[in-house]
Amino acid sequence: MLKRQNKEDVSLEEHVLAVQSGDEETRHHLLTDYQPFVATCVSKVCKRYVNPNQDDEFSIGLMAFNEAIDAFSHEKGSSFLSFAKLVITRKVIDYIRVEQKDLAMISLDQNNEDEEGNQQDKHIAIASKKAFQEEELAWFRQIEIKEYNLKLKEYKLSFSELASVSPKHQDAKETSQEIAKIIYEDEDIREYILRKKRLPIKKYYR
Repeated sequence: MLKRQNKEDVSLEEHVLAVQSGDEETRHHLLTDYQPFVATCVSKVCKRYVNPNQDDEFSIGLMAFNEAIDAFSHEKGSSFLSFAKLVITRKVIDYIRVEQKDLAMISLDQNNEDEEGNQQDKHIAIASKKAFQEEELAWFRQIEIKEYNLKLKEYKLSFSELASVSPKHQDAKETSQEIAKIIYEDEDIREYILRKKRLPIKKYYR
């Protein structure tokens, strides 16, 4: 068990590994100490202030943070906080998507004596749902792009380099896709690339 008074001398990743080894006291401290981080992540998804004491979204985010503690691995290639932010974002988006779907269904199913007003409510509900989904998708793509950019840096690559070397003709694109599929399905080659961050040209192409 990690000593509380010495936590400043231990990295966050080491705390996470301690929890994964059964240190539940450290889990409790992480869930307490990182509530501001969780609230910030959730607020960015919801695009509003999230009250930890009232909003269900915060509870979803905190549970996602706890799941991230159990699921984190150095092999994923990112820091724990980057990984946790991604998990929180996905869980909260999934929760909001379900909630919005339920609200839209309720709005569309309600019977209103004022038919004209009811039709207006339907249009508002549909428009609001569409606007939310578009914003949600844009935010989720932004998170994925950031995470993908971090992964590219591990291989000393950038988006601009990918754009400059990517095949322009359809036949070249199809060939590249076939090569990528072969590499992915070959466990030895795939593991070599993940470990060495480069293609095994000397080993397989002498």
